[in-house]
Amino acid sequence: MGLTGVRIGALIIGDELLTGRRQDQHLPALIEILAKRGLELAWVRILGDDPALLTQTLQQTFATDDIVLSFGGIGATPDDRTRQCCAKALAVPLQRHIDAQQAMQHHFGDRADEQRLRMVDFPQGAAMIPNPVNKVAGFSIKDHHFVPGFPSMAWPMIEWVMDTYYVHIQQPGHVEQRTMRVIGAREGDLIPLLERLQGAYPQLRISCLPSASAQGCGFEVELGVSGPNPLVAQAFAQLTDMLAENGYNWE
Repeated sequence: MGLTGVRIGALIIGDELLTGRRQDQHLPALIEILAKRGLELAWVRILGDDPALLTQTLQQTFATDDIVLSFGGIGATPDDRTRQCCAKALAVPLQRHIDAQQAMQHHFGDRADEQRLRMVDFPQGAAMIPNPVNKVAGFSIKDHHFVPGFPSMAWPMIEWVMDTYYVHIQQPGHVEQRTMRVIGAREGDLIPLLERLQGAYPQLRISCLPSASAQGCGFEVELGVSGPNPLVAQAFAQLTDMLAENGYNWE
């Protein structure tokens, strides 16, 4: 669970991500969007445009209480299957959303043909997510929120979702992360120390990333502490004290 007791997950959809034709940009942007609101991402799945896998995944996520933010696959081309798979996962039909249709027609005029209007055929019962760029809406249903794969559209739409539906769980400034590099340390040697720290602060996340030292002086470990702001400062101070007691140097 996240700091608010609510888990937030992400689905990032598109064959182009799995073949390497495009690099994902949504994950770092989403982490930043949530962090500004004092929230954290609990999980992420990157999926291709496989309708069976998409449907199965959505059936799984709809069975949870998670907030799910989905990027991609809601266009009108044959490989855009997210809308259809969402409807199938919920066992409801697709239905043209009147408000979303009107927004498209107002923006495109005579160019709002049947092909374009398919993009506002949403699972029955869905609400629209306004698109500030080209007015082709995304949709929300059962704490799942579906936006296009284009970053210029997707990111402001996700911000709108968070500030429309989830202001009550936001805690700006509540989340903090601190890190340090412990020079000459091996991961295994620090385990007892980190276990003591985690036991003292079960609300926090303690991370440990070993690597070869960039200065060429052997091993080093990056330690991280993240969680509620006041507790992070306390835990980080205790961590430095424990490292000093054991003769370690850090940066």
